[in-house]
Amino acid sequence: MNQMPSAPLDLPYHTEARWRPRAGQMAGIALLVLIAAFALFGPWLVGIDPARQQLERFLEVPSLAHPLGFDQLGRSMLARLAHGTQLSLALAAISVLSAAIPGTLLGLLAAWWGGWPERLLAALADAVLALPGLLLVLLLAAFAPGGFWPLYVGISLALWVEYFRVVRAASRILLAGPQVEAARLLGFGAAYIVRRHLLPELLPRLLTLMRFGFAGAVLAMSALGFVGVGLQPPTPELGVMMIELLPYYGEAPWLVGAPVLVLFLTLLGLLLLPAGTETA
Repeated sequence: MNQMPSAPLDLPYHTEARWRPRAGQMAGIALLVLIAAFALFGPWLVGIDPARQQLERFLEVPSLAHPLGFDQLGRSMLARLAHGTQLSLALAAISVLSAAIPGTLLGLLAAWWGGWPERLLAALADAVLALPGLLLVLLLAAFAPGGFWPLYVGISLALWVEYFRVVRAASRILLAGPQVEAARLLGFGAAYIVRRHLLPELLPRLLTLMRFGFAGAVLAMSALGFVGVGLQPPTPELGVMMIELLPYYGEAPWLVGAPVLVLFLTLLGLLLLPAGTETA
């Protein structure tokens, strides 16, 4: 009987797929790394007090020593931009984490318990969702104008509902699957089921929500500062800097363009980050 010819020794029977990020994803990662490095190390590298005024340097044009020049009060624009980027990104990150953690936990509890606890949590989420997020922040800001905590609490309260709804819907499907049923029959507890079967499936969705939530939080911080409801001058924050420098756009357009560019690049990096991957 004829035998099948064997494969040549120098040719593999199969090739392994290698995952590599696309160009858009690499660009997003590079932008976020640069902005994060500027926010973390920029204030230390610049070494100038962002509140120090030198009125004789009113709207001084950029130079090698001061690449962004000075604002209308003679303050170093590079120093204010570094501190403002750090503050805006830090507040946005804290708001997203404060929304993601309770939203995820409540979504898991609602799907696990079911019954009246799930209905109660769903009603609470619907009630919060019925209020516009901006209105919620404005109501809290009325109690402490210019404070940090109204922005932090308001954005967190507006964002947690998204995590709750996504985690609850996905967990209900996963808990009814054969893997979870088999784990329960074998006597595994809730912690094992959540760690082994739920979190690996939920993590990609949570990371996507956190990326877009972070972008929305940064934009909300800047928008509130731009309309004069968020942090107040002389605090260096991207939105506050925009509203302070907007009247001087005709004389020094580079000043108002700097915080706008940082905000634009941050949002662009976050939007490019979820790009898919390709195999080689």
